Amino acid sequence: MTNLVQFEILKEGVELWNKWRAQNPGVAIDLSGSDLYGANLSRVNLNAANLQRAFLEKADLGKADLLGANLSYANLIDANLFDANLTGANLRRANLYGANLIGANLRAANLTGTTLANAVLTRAGIDRAKVSGSRVYGVNVWGLEGEFEEQRDLIITHKGQPKITVDNIKVAQLIYLILNSAEIRDAINTFTSKTVLVLGRFLPPERKAILEALKNGLREYNLIPIVLELDRRMNKDFSETIKTLASLSYFVIADLTNPKSSPLELQGRLPDCQIPFVPIIKVGEQPLSMLVDFPKTYTWVLDRVPYSSAEGLIKVLKSEIIDPAIKKHNKLSFDEAIEQRIRSAKDFLGKGEK
Repeated sequence: MTNLVQFEILKEGVELWNKWRAQNPGVAIDLSGSDLYGANLSRVNLNAANLQRAFLEKADLGKADLLGANLSYANLIDANLFDANLTGANLRRANLYGANLIGANLRAANLTGTTLANAVLTRAGIDRAKVSGSRVYGVNVWGLEGEFEEQRDLIITHKGQPKITVDNIKVAQLIYLILNSAEIRDAINTFTSKTVLVLGRFLPPERKAILEALKNGLREYNLIPIVLELDRRMNKDFSETIKTLASLSYFVIADLTNPKSSPLELQGRLPDCQIPFVPIIKVGEQPLSMLVDFPKTYTWVLDRVPYSSAEGLIKVLKSEIIDPAIKKHNKLSFDEAIEQRIRSAKDFLGKGEK
């Protein structure tokens, strides 16, 4: 039950409240069930306060200190919690629909079963926080800092719609975008069916001519080139970027000319992508020895295609690069489908035996 004396002090304003809190540090704060709709509580000190079932819709709690506060079942619809300190707070079953939690500190907070639909958690700190069972339709989680301790069974659909759950809030955001944006679905389809990742060292002027010819040639066949220039300074993050783009592309063309300029880590990573990988090389150049046996070791790596000039590369682009890459892509997709059916059959038979 709300402590009416405390409630009246809080209604007088944050400055008076914070002064009273400083003078009475050991007093338990019980504001459970309080009606604080639209209240200006910016920078208020409510650490360890009991705000269970409080009505805080549209309240301004920007930069508020809610360390260890009990906000379970509270109504925080459209509330402003920008940069608020919610470390260790209990937000179980709270309604945070549309709330602004940008930069909020949610470390070790309990958000189990909360409604986070349309909430903005950009840059929020979430280490050791629990969010399992929450509704996360339309949630914005760009730039989260840390990792949730628990994030199972997140509901990504509206109430009344067939329930779809996932176990990762970032995946939930992606699926939401895919399900609700035809443009994004089209972009993904374009990425996986038309995009060709082109890798190589193209900085010298004579190499630029090769790159331009390759890009223009791909465009002629309705393919979209994405070019990544390689150099000796490639770090781990850049290597991961290459791997990610490669895994999303239709196939990869890697120019191995001047192999001493191509990082060894790249050659070690790309074959793991399991998509068509077409190495090309200028006549007279020799690839690194570790690349010679790749087509024998990895079925998705095609034989090297030599070329003497930009004009020569264009002449063999369709017959020796594009067509074999598409054929290999289709075969890999077919093999994966067959393998999946075999695994499913084995699982079904295995369960039947039990």
